[in-house]
Amino acid sequence: MTTAPTPPHPRPRAARPGPGGRHRPPLLTASMTLLVLLLALLGPLAAPHSPTAPLAAPFQQPDGQFLLGTDVLGRDVLSRLLGGGRALVLTALAGTAAAGTVGLAAGVLAAMVSRRLGDLLVRCVDALAVLPALLVVLVLAAGFPGSDAALIAAVALATAPFSTRVLRAAADTVLSSGYVEAALARGDTRRAVLRHDVLPNIAGPALMDTALRLVASLHLTATAGFLGLGPAGAAPDWGRMVSENAPGATLAVTPFLAPALLLVLLSVCVGLLAGRLADTVGRGAA
Repeated sequence: MTTAPTPPHPRPRAARPGPGGRHRPPLLTASMTLLVLLLALLGPLAAPHSPTAPLAAPFQQPDGQFLLGTDVLGRDVLSRLLGGGRALVLTALAGTAAAGTVGLAAGVLAAMVSRRLGDLLVRCVDALAVLPALLVVLVLAAGFPGSDAALIAAVALATAPFSTRVLRAAADTVLSSGYVEAALARGDTRRAVLRHDVLPNIAGPALMDTALRLVASLHLTATAGFLGLGPAGAAPDWGRMVSENAPGATLAVTPFLAPALLLVLLSVCVGLLAGRLADTVGRGAA
């Protein structure tokens, strides 16, 4: 007597937000984030003056020609503000992408190899986590002054260890579940399990972790600019603008306050979106 074959164990699908859209990011926060990002990326195209050429007396008050006044060297604050965000945002995004790629690869690899090899890999990554993030940025940025690649590498090295731990834990949870054991028992290869089971089910935690790392990358990149480790020469940078114009804040507040407000606004909005995304992923996992 023959029996009917057992149907394959269904793979779970990622939870999706309901039709009510209660898991969507707040419209105002998303709009503000998009607005600041567009200002940073497209601002250089709208600069009314050269962002590097002295045009008037230092710390001149806002007027019809210079809407936000001039800075410590007599350069147009508005032009420098419009041109100073692109390098910062692109460096933070590149550092986040590099950290996310390294963290995902190392975390999944540590989960799929043997426990001993996985622990050894995580211990090697933890050696970087012991170092203060700002120290890593200072060493690489100071060793290669004016190098965007060095700053991106520093940001990635400072944030990747935390991504590795988070994504290894997420992958461990998936690999220890019953449907993965059933898939291996019916003959699925580890590559198939990785492609069809592990990666789709850690996409939510990976996206959430990437958003959180972007906040850290923005802080580190802005700090590097504040310390004079950003773009070389007189190129505008929001962090550097805060640093170089702070001594003259009593003479003209806009050269110091305008870039500081944009940095705070961008960091807060991205942080709020990351927190909302974490809530959404957590509810979907539950």
